[in-house]
Amino acid sequence: MTEKEDKQASDYWRENIRLMLKLLAIWFVVSFGAGILWVDWLNQFQFFGFKLGFWFAQQGAIYVFVVLIVYYVRAMHKLDQKYHVNDEE
Repeated sequence: MTEKEDKQASDYWRENIRLMLKLLAIWFVVSFGAGILWVDWLNQFQFFGFKLGFWFAQQGAIYVFVVLIVYYVRAMHKLDQKYHVNDEE
């Protein structure tokens, strides 16, 4: 690999790791924070007839996880295009 290709590969992985860490942080805050730490405070609110803290612990964290997966796929597709990464190579 040339020096330019090494720099490009390094930049690609740096952005990839940064994206994953951000999404994992969001998932942690939603699942652990809303489902465990702030459950008592969130339970004062209702969502579809359920206490909000209970809903996040049982359903909300899963929905957020699925949305994060969809976002990750789209963001990685854009990142692959930006750095001209092709899966078929």
